[in-house]
Amino acid sequence: MSRLLAIAMLSSVAFAQVSSSSAVSKSAQDPGDPPAARVEGASIALSDLPATPRGKSTVIGGAIRGVDTVRDQFTLNVYGGKSLKVLFDARTQVYRDGLRTSVRDLRAGDHISVETVLDGTTVFARSIHMLSLLPEGECQGQVLNYNPAEHELTILNDLSREPVKLRVPAGAAIVRSGQAASNQGSSDMRSLDVDLDPNLNLAKGTLISVKFRSDNKGHGVASEISILATPGATFVFVGNIASLDLHSGLLALIDPRDDKRYQIVFDSARLPISRDLHEGADVTVTTEFDGGRYVANAITINSASSK
Repeated sequence: MSRLLAIAMLSSVAFAQVSSSSAVSKSAQDPGDPPAARVEGASIALSDLPATPRGKSTVIGGAIRGVDTVRDQFTLNVYGGKSLKVLFDARTQVYRDGLRTSVRDLRAGDHISVETVLDGTTVFARSIHMLSLLPEGECQGQVLNYNPAEHELTILNDLSREPVKLRVPAGAAIVRSGQAASNQGSSDMRSLDVDLDPNLNLAKGTLISVKFRSDNKGHGVASEISILATPGATFVFVGNIASLDLHSGLLALIDPRDDKRYQIVFDSARLPISRDLHEGADVTVTTEFDGGRYVANAITINSASSK
């Protein structure tokens, strides 16, 4: 059993015992104190749990299909996509219509918006917002298909690695952002029509971020689409190497301009400077997005880190 699952199960038992004990008074714990539970005389506080997983968070919306209080996980029917298992524990903050509540209030059928982060290969909920009104969400991935006649966009969600279908109504905003906007010299925004500008398109392989809401049938409806990268486009990243694998030709770089982590592949035989690369080095990497990866065609070690 993994450490996270063991902690999650212990947390679930703690909550159950606290809720069933009549000896716990309302004044036993000040609202400002860190939440704690008592199991067989041992106090378990949030400070005893591992730090919340770091990394870029993603907000997803959907309806809860089922809650497993033993494994501390629930199944979420993602709007426009397939179901997804999400883990939670005492670190997860839960709200109903903006008011703080408990994970014990999660119920099948609840419409929720979840701030998620990857914890290894599992999806962990940083916060859960249960809403009386149908929620909004956000997802990022690559375009698999755009059918303008049906106003339907299909993307491969980075989080679940499953296709997600969204309806794209006339007038939805489409905008270049981040590196894509820098390459164009402006953050051009337009309304999405059937005949898209060829320089501002949704071609297969395009990396996008989509803000969407749910309609009354539970279907995802896009409200804004941000183009992050198009196949064949050149991108220049500047920042420190967070991880490096010379054997497989893979590096991860954190660009301080947007504080995002980028995975970049490179050919060490074609770029001999790669022998001098090391984790923590400050580098400038010129890449081409091939529709699936950022491929380096030049790597420069900046003078401050070349000592």
